[in-house]
Amino acid sequence: MKVAVIGAGPAGLAAAIELAKLPFVDYSVYEKADKVKEVGAGISIQRTTWRMLEVMGAAQYLRDSDRYRPDDDHYVRHYNGRTGKLIATHFQTNIPENQLHVRCQRATLQNALLRANDQSRIKTSKKLVGVSQLSSGRVRIDFVDGSADEVDLLVGADGVRSVVRAHLFPRHAISYTGRTVYRTLIPTDQARTIPGLPVGAVAFWHAPKGAWVYTCNLGGNVFELTVMTNEPLNEDEQQRVSWGEKAGVEQMQRHFKDFHKPLQDLFDLAPSVQRYAAFAGPRLPTVISGPGNIALVGDASHPLSGAFGAGAGFALEDAYSLAQSLKWAHIQANPRPLAEALRLFDKVRSPHYKRLYGVLDDFKAVGENLAAPDLDLTGDEEVAVLVAMNWSHRHNWIIEYDVTKEFLSFVDEADKASKDSDGSVSRKNAACVNVLEAPLRASLWGRRIVSYASPE
Repeated sequence: MKVAVIGAGPAGLAAAIELAKLPFVDYSVYEKADKVKEVGAGISIQRTTWRMLEVMGAAQYLRDSDRYRPDDDHYVRHYNGRTGKLIATHFQTNIPENQLHVRCQRATLQNALLRANDQSRIKTSKKLVGVSQLSSGRVRIDFVDGSADEVDLLVGADGVRSVVRAHLFPRHAISYTGRTVYRTLIPTDQARTIPGLPVGAVAFWHAPKGAWVYTCNLGGNVFELTVMTNEPLNEDEQQRVSWGEKAGVEQMQRHFKDFHKPLQDLFDLAPSVQRYAAFAGPRLPTVISGPGNIALVGDASHPLSGAFGAGAGFALEDAYSLAQSLKWAHIQANPRPLAEALRLFDKVRSPHYKRLYGVLDDFKAVGENLAAPDLDLTGDEEVAVLVAMNWSHRHNWIIEYDVTKEFLSFVDEADKASKDSDGSVSRKNAACVNVLEAPLRASLWGRRIVSYASPE
């Protein structure tokens, strides 16, 4: 089976790692940039992400790199940005030591995934410009340099502005959310000079209308300052800023003039700021193509614009589920067609994203209720309600979700659907299930399945 992965971000690199474990797959990764790189500030490595990194053999590289974990193992603190008052602290409970939440630079995660890859499979300076279905059942992909390829399976891992998604869903559109992000990095030793700034905290500093400032140590003497604002942009600004542009510190600071003095002092330390317009799109009805030869992973499959701070984890789960679905179809007594493998992948991932979009609907409802004209709340009272409603433990299922177990449950359903006419699963199919389950029993699928032969 010939596979092309479009994009060498976390989703594409994770897909490549998992595809490399399948001896029946010949894959290539196509990246439009002239080298594999990551931009941005910090990223969260939650339990779900650690689990996938361990499966993919990349966790060791991340643990060898600069990262930050609070001494008391909290994973977030919520403050009133105006008063500096601590509203809530969320701790990690019943989580193995090696899967506790950490923060690091985005490039650190990217490099860990890259080190776990066969880099000879990655082709750079390959900007995708065309996708077409061939009568043979294959997919043709064309690049701006005039080159092309034909593959059995196309994996779109090309981000929130996915070209592959645009081919599958030409009427689907992302749009400006009305929110703008400012990011910068400051030396941690400078941040420590600010009286009253909790440098050791993973901290959200909240303002009314859902605006916030986020501060966190990233390890390696790097301290993150990210802010989310409600900032109207005209159409030209939206398109320009969506890719990021340099902005003045005062553009960021003007939204938080009444904030706690330690934060004002931190703003003053910012050497420069990058501004990004946040784009997102509606939920997709499916993450696969009708013919069953294209799949979407990462932001291409769920344009959520970083709404949960767990996009890397979602991307790695997508990659894992896709490869496991291909494996499941291949090791059956009667190997299943590619389209059936992709249907299994879709059954695992699409319901998960439906639930995540449901959380966003809840957030929207809270905002609309707080904006009601007959609701008379002070700014501080609004902040307290926002934290209680949108940042409570009721959404912890997102970071507790275990895709390895979820996948097995869908495999069980698929095998029930393929029972023999006498109502029992064939001995060979039952052995296939054991092949899939064995790695989960042995350290969460951390070991590769070297042989696909089913015992009879």
